[in-house]
Amino acid sequence: MQVQNSPWLVRGRGAVSNSSGRFEKLSREQVSDGWLSDIGESQVKTEVREENAKHILTRNKSPDIPFDRSINPYRGCEHGCIYCFARPTHAFMGLSPGLDFETKLFAKPNAAELLKAEISKKGYEPKPIAMGTNTDPYQPIEKDHRITREILKVMLEYNHPVTILTKSRLVVRDMDLIVPLAEKGLVRVSLSVTTLDRKLARLLEPRASTPVRRLDAIKLLSDAGVPTGMMFAPVIPALNDHEMEEVLAAAAHAGAKQANYILLRLPLELGGLFEEWLSEHYPDRKSRVLNRLREMRGGKVNDPRFKHRMKGKGLEAELLDQRFKNLCRRLGFNKEKEMLNTDDFRAPVLQGGQFSLFDKFGAPH
Repeated sequence: MQVQNSPWLVRGRGAVSNSSGRFEKLSREQVSDGWLSDIGESQVKTEVREENAKHILTRNKSPDIPFDRSINPYRGCEHGCIYCFARPTHAFMGLSPGLDFETKLFAKPNAAELLKAEISKKGYEPKPIAMGTNTDPYQPIEKDHRITREILKVMLEYNHPVTILTKSRLVVRDMDLIVPLAEKGLVRVSLSVTTLDRKLARLLEPRASTPVRRLDAIKLLSDAGVPTGMMFAPVIPALNDHEMEEVLAAAAHAGAKQANYILLRLPLELGGLFEEWLSEHYPDRKSRVLNRLREMRGGKVNDPRFKHRMKGKGLEAELLDQRFKNLCRRLGFNKEKEMLNTDDFRAPVLQGGQFSLFDKFGAPH
């Protein structure tokens, strides 16, 4: 059963509302007074503002993730995934984690130059830089802004390792950069595949590539020799968890060699946004989804603690994890994971800098 009665539903968008962020002094609330019948997509256009960032590398010390640095070329994400744990970050911009997050975006046009400056600093130690950890580096606005592409050019020029996670087939546009990176052992790419149900995908992640196109991207990358993986994320109890076997099998058939999953996370404003979305699209499943999630989150819909937030705890979470591991063994996932190459990195020399007489290989510059 699916109903769409909200007068604020906007075709092609994920969030049902645009409530104020947690830092706002005044809160706004949508109330139907009988005059508004439909906002209409034409009234909620994507707006992109340029942001001259001061720094581009984000550092972290989380024990839950396998990287210590990342790059986000954009703030906000046009894919509109209702479950995106990055939505609450828009509150820091004085905007709503709801519709604002997917319609009022920020691009960082100086990202590549900032990266070059940061990796040129004395004492910098190269380790893989993760892209796609907060918002998608290949969201639709990348077609025009091409910031991710410029970042990859820097990675290739200076032999810096990078990992990419995306829901977009647009990643194959940059195979002319990704394949040479792969040949040098400098890149891994993963595609996030949440469901194979096209209708569910359209509601969950309205402007991301369809599941079939993501699987096609996995095949194209894998066939080209790029180390390629898949992410079954998020796992939503009573909504897409039953698809785990089918999704992983399809990704393995396409050529993915690595696999992982993440249990649905609902930090801060995201909890209310996701409940609104369930009420609108799956009212008959709402209680079941949330109750099962609470079973895996210690009685709450979200558990932000390290070592708990990604997989959950409790009997059902343990059974899910065992089911995933059994599937990986059967399908041949995660047999080996090659470390990305850091040995060939050479630091950029910026204007006004000075080359050393010899590089690390003993050849004159």
